[in-house]
Amino acid sequence: MSQSNLEKQEAKLKQLNQNIKAEKNKIEQRLGKQIISQSNLDYANLSNDQIKILSKQFSEFLKVKSVDH
Repeated sequence: MSQSNLEKQEAKLKQLNQNIKAEKNKIEQRLGKQIISQSNLDYANLSNDQIKILSKQFSEFLKVKSVDH
């Protein structure tokens, strides 16, 4: 491949990686928003420590559920 072709491929790869990262961020935000909404949590009362605790509990819950099935 010529140098310019490699550069074009690298640019496409970089753009794809940015798109993937943006899509992951959207999913993470929607998931978090749904969990907060469905759990009737109040945004004003969620500290970083509480978020960490809740996310760990949620993760453990999902692990248990995946083992059950």
